[in-house]
Amino acid sequence: MLKSSQLIAEVAEAIAPVDPSLISIAQLHIDNLTKPVGSLGQLEQIAARIFAIRKGRMDPAFHKSVYVFAADHGVAGAGVSAYPSEVTAQMVRNFLAGGAAINVLARLHGADVHVVDAGVNADLSDCSGLLHRKVRHGSRNMLREAAMSDAECEQALQAGVGLAEAASLGGNALLAVGEMGIGNTTAASAITAVLTHRTAAEVTGRGTGVDDNIFTRKQSVVQQVVDNFEVENGNKNALALLQSAGGLEIAAIAGMILGAARHGTPVIIDGFISTAAAAIVFSLVPSIRDYLFAGHQSQEPGHRFLLEYLGLKPLLQLDMRLGEGTGAVLAMPVIESAVALYCEMATFASAGVSGAGA
Repeated sequence: MLKSSQLIAEVAEAIAPVDPSLISIAQLHIDNLTKPVGSLGQLEQIAARIFAIRKGRMDPAFHKSVYVFAADHGVAGAGVSAYPSEVTAQMVRNFLAGGAAINVLARLHGADVHVVDAGVNADLSDCSGLLHRKVRHGSRNMLREAAMSDAECEQALQAGVGLAEAASLGGNALLAVGEMGIGNTTAASAITAVLTHRTAAEVTGRGTGVDDNIFTRKQSVVQQVVDNFEVENGNKNALALLQSAGGLEIAAIAGMILGAARHGTPVIIDGFISTAAAAIVFSLVPSIRDYLFAGHQSQEPGHRFLLEYLGLKPLLQLDMRLGEGTGAVLAMPVIESAVALYCEMATFASAGVSGAGA
């Protein structure tokens, strides 16, 4: 067995679907709160699932973190982005300095920001506060060869699994995952096309805002990657897909999702790239879906197809396409609100309020 397959199998063995009876118990409590039945919409479903994930232990106080995974992509050399690859390292330094959108939103909503170097093509050893998990200096060009070897994929997955364990031991009750990596929407588009059986034209968006010429080239690159993969991997194995067309940050996010589910910690996935990572894991370990919340639906066309593949409904729709975990952090107060309502609202009986039909 390949090392990455063995790692996934070992972690998956400890992941169980949430108990549906706990969801029923939670819903019974929610139905007895002082409101019309079902009037809180998705908030009721969120609260019930959090109750089940936590095995009935509800507390409105959340210690929460967002992990921003950064890596470069060899396919960026094919001219698929409006920005040069150097921007990945530059943005990592911006995250660490607190100047990016994710820093602003995390400060506002009380989430800790952790920046992870999974494979940035630069020497960042001087960066204080960076979580150094570099596997290699960027993935290989997926047009010519697999983006990463099995050993490299396993190392990136293990980095995510380990960070999830540390987050759980650190008392985090809610995690969000985001990313930074020039060229990563190309990788996510290829993953999406294979998993959802769509064409490159259907799933590929403009990413960082490319012009028409680059957009046409990007679609062509994605289709070539998909065609190459399908010729070489007729069974469409998701792990082989990750190694062939993924990125080191995508693999690390996949590992964090696996590790969080093993520790019973809910994860909010952000946009297109982190959802591609979740889709890879879901295809291998379907039970992880119970622990996932989709923060939002981005402008990237492939994101909708991935959310449908996962069977997840986005909590927000704000026409964003930034990444970094911004949409996931914006969704944190929605989940916190659902739990607070569950914990703090009075029931009809406790408030002395007559119920419907009384």
